[in-house]
Amino acid sequence: MQGSSGPISRPWLLVDVVVKAATVSLLVWAVLNPDLPQFSGKAFAGRALAYPIALLLLPILWWLFGRSRMAFPVVADILLGLPFLIDVAGNAANLYDSIDWWDDANHFVNWALHTAAIALLLRIGPWGYRTRVALAFCWAVTTAVLWEFAEAVTFVPGSAEASTAYGDTLLDLALGMLGGLIAALVVGRVRPPIREEPTRDVGAPVRG
Repeated sequence: MQGSSGPISRPWLLVDVVVKAATVSLLVWAVLNPDLPQFSGKAFAGRALAYPIALLLLPILWWLFGRSRMAFPVVADILLGLPFLIDVAGNAANLYDSIDWWDDANHFVNWALHTAAIALLLRIGPWGYRTRVALAFCWAVTTAVLWEFAEAVTFVPGSAEASTAYGDTLLDLALGMLGGLIAALVVGRVRPPIREEPTRDVGAPVRG
């Protein structure tokens, strides 16, 4: 697989495939074993529908609109996929229920990861550093709010967490936005790829 700017690094591509395959495998296991305590009441049917779509979104968009102009952004795709793997792996290992700080750490780290991916993708456009940081942070804020909306609709009502959901939601939003802001500030400084200008044969006649 390659784009106009050259072949994709095979080791990175292998990592990307492993992240996606591991995530889907854990989702299948969760759906087939809904009675296991670590999956009970965690809306894994919704995860099983949404996560694979999210994992395929960037490859599909690149194939449709970007493959003739750029190599596949494999590092960004890995960073987008890792939060989904961390989430399902954490649930599969029952870390959310057995480690008090695991959920808080996930909101900070996972939002840093996928916001870093967006900051890398924004290098493709004409924006300067400050604009890239602002747009990436907007992504972090928006997705943090949408995630909490999804939680409020799916598994919070009627659960044991309902009584503490307000305070937990505010903390999750704060941690997600903080992780996203740090990632936007740091990764936004990564220089955009050098755009090669088309060369003209020096000996060719100039038409005008």
